[in-house]
Amino acid sequence: MSEILSIRNVIMRRDDRIVLDVADLVLHKGEVLTVIGPNGAGKSTLLLVLSRLLKPDEGQQYYHGRLLQGRDDLAFRRRNGLVLQSPLLLKGTVLENVITGMRFRGTPKKEAEKSAKIWLKRFAISHLEDRSSRQLSGGEAQRTSLARAFSVEPEVLFLDEPFNALDTPTRTRILADFQAIVASTGMTTVFVTHDMDEALLLGDRVAILLEGKLRQIGPAEEVFAAPADEGVAAFLGADTTLVGRVTSNANGHVLVNVNNQQIEAVADVEVGKDVIVFLKPEDVTLWANEELPPSSARNRLAGKISRVVPRGPLVHLTIDCGFPIGALITRPSFTEMELDIGRRVAVTFKASTVHLIPR
Repeated sequence: MSEILSIRNVIMRRDDRIVLDVADLVLHKGEVLTVIGPNGAGKSTLLLVLSRLLKPDEGQQYYHGRLLQGRDDLAFRRRNGLVLQSPLLLKGTVLENVITGMRFRGTPKKEAEKSAKIWLKRFAISHLEDRSSRQLSGGEAQRTSLARAFSVEPEVLFLDEPFNALDTPTRTRILADFQAIVASTGMTTVFVTHDMDEALLLGDRVAILLEGKLRQIGPAEEVFAAPADEGVAAFLGADTTLVGRVTSNANGHVLVNVNNQQIEAVADVEVGKDVIVFLKPEDVTLWANEELPPSSARNRLAGKISRVVPRGPLVHLTIDCGFPIGALITRPSFTEMELDIGRRVAVTFKASTVHLIPR
């Protein structure tokens, strides 16, 4: 894939504090890059730097391999699109809002209206074209904002948590429509979110930003399955974090001693190496009885429930197996299995779901 946009050695300060420090980031033509991290991680700052709405204190930005500087900013912004959390619509009708970007770029009015109506249809708001922007729901306003951004056919579309303020049903519908449109157009996209489901659903690649630093970037499935360090793993929800030592390695299947118990993992780590063991709760299967039926899971441990925390339709359990193991179970299963604090249970998990990071 060809490089369309990149930054090098970018540093952004606020009140003498570094809020963004990115040594290298490359955006490829036609990809969707999702930038994910907790609140305050610097995600919006990174997006505003990439879109040239903020000038960093240090660093360079390249567009199609050419260094951007000085008077390049306005020309760059006119070739790209931006959608923020708040739609920021102008007074006037939906149609008038959608043609605005094209008119600023010199598109004749009739041509702009024709194109706008195509995008209104694609975002399922054709019936609203004559409605005032002040009479739109949150979802309708955001669809209008998206239609306006797509209508100018930007080289890069920048989005800063565009669905964050919407209610869940509206957000789900818009997200599905947005995903389909991005896929069909091949639009190069930078999508900022703090929602891991959005990042995994939309991103060809995922960039993890923590405390202003780019901690990991790669294919979405790879990043979620193999966090680069303890901070990334904690953010991605690997709530079982254990310290152990590799005791054997047989063709990529390793045994790790954790508190005098063995955990098997698929990894390439040398014997004698200290490691951090990460395991996501959704990868753990819980059994109401300590005697287990045959299973393909290589890790089988007995323990006692030490903590119970409801999480919406699920229940998060902590099982003391000589070390804590987190597990998720549905509320009906929790009730049916008569689980509670103090109940002895067993857990199983596959070696392939265990992620090791050398210390």
